[in-house]
Amino acid sequence: MSTPDDDFGHLVHRTPARVVRAERTEDVVAAVTGARADGLRLTARGAGHSVYGRSQVDGGVVVDVTGLRRVEAPRDGRVTVAAGATWRAVVEETLPRGLLPPVLPDYLDLTVGGTVVVGGVGGTTHALGVTSDHVLGLEVVTGAGEVRTCSPTESPELFDAVRGGLGQVGVVTEVTLGLVEAPAHARRHTITCPDLPTMLADARVLLADGRWDHLQGAILPTPDGWRYTLEGAELFSDKADDVLDGIEGTVQTCTVTHAELLSRLEPLETALRGLGAWGNPHPWLTTFLGDAAADDVLPRLLDRTDPADLGRFGRVALSPIRAGAITTPLVRTPGGGDLFALNLLRFPADDAETARRLVADNRAAYELVRAAGGVLYPVSALPMSAADWAAHFGERFPALAAARAAHDPDGLMTPGYEVF
Repeated sequence: MSTPDDDFGHLVHRTPARVVRAERTEDVVAAVTGARADGLRLTARGAGHSVYGRSQVDGGVVVDVTGLRRVEAPRDGRVTVAAGATWRAVVEETLPRGLLPPVLPDYLDLTVGGTVVVGGVGGTTHALGVTSDHVLGLEVVTGAGEVRTCSPTESPELFDAVRGGLGQVGVVTEVTLGLVEAPAHARRHTITCPDLPTMLADARVLLADGRWDHLQGAILPTPDGWRYTLEGAELFSDKADDVLDGIEGTVQTCTVTHAELLSRLEPLETALRGLGAWGNPHPWLTTFLGDAAADDVLPRLLDRTDPADLGRFGRVALSPIRAGAITTPLVRTPGGGDLFALNLLRFPADDAETARRLVADNRAAYELVRAAGGVLYPVSALPMSAADWAAHFGERFPALAAARAAHDPDGLMTPGYEVF
């Protein structure tokens, strides 16, 4: 885990005045109350996987919530966990019982609380939305130092300001998640397409008929140019259907356990750590692009993207998402139909000048996406002004601002995003 003046991005460094290591909700209350008394800004920090200093605060208070790691036994189709617990811990508690949250992030070592406040995209997002869509209830320590519980029926305005709200009204301390049945096995399919139009066509077919439980895609740099791939998985207990009709690309198939499917990023992490590259800068850009704009924007984005800037392990992630799948109000998406998660996941060498250049390039790429009606997914490495955020949240911004005024009257919370 990185230090409180650093994070996974290794791009921004801010030194706090103090760090509070919380093991109970009361520790968070004391940290917030102390920050208010001293006139200091405050941010919660989980595993430190932000890529642009969002969980850092210069001269303020960092609350390390990784000590809040309780995971209760599931019951009645739900599980309650402390906000500093990782998704891996949740999976270890629920999967042996044949249950899982409907949407899990691709990387299981993120904390639950840190994911909920941004949304949380994963392999089932194409059909089931983001992790915050499946939160049933929250415990929050507000910026006023009050312990509040909220849900769709209890303080719904606070509930909707916390999920996807970038930590602007309080610190999440407990999360109750819905659970679904989790079959033991997965039939994994990797589709290699000859070109971008074929990839888009196959993605649209697979999204429309919903035949697979997991569906994501990536455009990979190779010495011979771009390689276009889609990855899907059908979960099953007895026998998989293996329906491959209507797919133009070449399909390779294998069977794995459900646990192996969820751990699919571990080989990449192992390789990066082995090369000493895990600690390199991560100037990532994550966005949502409307399907109607994809055929125009994607070739332009690829033309302006230097494969060398992605690095050996980098990719342009491109994953289809069904219209209306994402329902968390503050997780903004393009309107008007299906969409794609479009991300530049760069793994450059450990070079500060290159990292700065790629952060600047993120802004240009973001403007290309935004001009076509796309929106930012906020776990991105680029500076955003208060005006940028107001435009990003659009008609939802007044509700967020009202919740901020009501629950964080001194404006202490999570200054790293620079929303207010």
